[in-house]
Amino acid sequence: MSFETISVIGLGYIGLPTAAVFASRKKNVIGVDANQQVVDTINRGEIHIVEPDLDIVVRATVTEGYLRATIQPEPANAFLIAVPTPFKDAHVPDLSYVEAASMAIAPVLKKGDLVVLESTSPVGTTEQMAAWLASARSDLTFPQQGGEYSDIRIAHCPERVLPGHVLSELVQNDRVVGGMTVKCSEMAVNLYKTFVKGECIITNARTAEMCKLTENSSRDVNIALANELSIICDKLNINVWELIELANRHPRVNILQPGPGVGGHCIAVDPWFIVSNTPKEAKLIHMARQVNDNKPQWVIEKIVAKAERFKRPVIGCLGLTFKANIDDLRESPALGIVRKLIAMDVGKIMVCEPNVNDGFSEFPLCDLATVLREADILVVLVDHDEFKRVDQQVLKEKVVIDTRGIWR
Repeated sequence: MSFETISVIGLGYIGLPTAAVFASRKKNVIGVDANQQVVDTINRGEIHIVEPDLDIVVRATVTEGYLRATIQPEPANAFLIAVPTPFKDAHVPDLSYVEAASMAIAPVLKKGDLVVLESTSPVGTTEQMAAWLASARSDLTFPQQGGEYSDIRIAHCPERVLPGHVLSELVQNDRVVGGMTVKCSEMAVNLYKTFVKGECIITNARTAEMCKLTENSSRDVNIALANELSIICDKLNINVWELIELANRHPRVNILQPGPGVGGHCIAVDPWFIVSNTPKEAKLIHMARQVNDNKPQWVIEKIVAKAERFKRPVIGCLGLTFKANIDDLRESPALGIVRKLIAMDVGKIMVCEPNVNDGFSEFPLCDLATVLREADILVVLVDHDEFKRVDQQVLKEKVVIDTRGIWR
């Protein structure tokens, strides 16, 4: 099948780059998003997120007529669902966005179409999506009903890209493709081979779902070790950055770097999907999540302890995003730390975040020079390049809490 028209549901950090890459291969792409402002921005050939070179691809594909955005789904040959999958209270997975997307595309489905869930999801979500679609379209058959001969093909293909490198990694990285049947998998591979240069490895939907969760849980456990080491080393008066550097000289050791916690929509969220499905079995994964979720509070306690030597200190917080050199605030431990410091009123809080645009209005942002000049306490929360270039002489009269190890 040639997939002349492809629809991408959800035009965020994954959906928009995916839509743009398909459109750059001269496919007609219909992007769908519930936010009218996002739709209007894309249709002007502009973007609403920060990702290197994405603006160039979007502008070109919109100008050439291969990419357009809309609020309501339209008929297509393939539908890719790339909507958020957050969790609710008590870390219960929230699949309402996937359900809403399923119900939105159901009226325009026709025999022979492919539906791919790209959203990182708990095991069983692809089957649940198929059930939602079947309940809305009793005139069509789905894999759970018709098997290999179903009218609609269903698959799961999670992304595995690094923010800041999304366009290249979408093309170069291997993809795990899990169809509900063999024909579903083969059809999905045919779709992704439109632009994927990496290998497309076929499995079933449940294994594909678990694969993405496992990848991020592996990183979460490794980061938890680093974060726990940083707490231990602080108590024992050991430089954790030097320690990890030395330990990593062992040919089979690769400890990651500690920080103020773990953020982003993947590593900070995905392990909870495993815990929610298998709470008794996922002991190590659960403990790693607790270690990483508790790290921001440890950082706050360090800041409060340093603030006690001042009558009312000026505390300069450097960085809000969940990782360096991007604008993504999702699940950011840095943002959580700043919010709590402001609520605690431990001093005057000044915040510098060079990658967040003018749309941020929760509290004032300051330029780096002002924060460096006025702060009594400097707290590095994100290792942005701008912060790494700070002249070390400026720090001599400051109390420094460096959670990223950039000024050691």
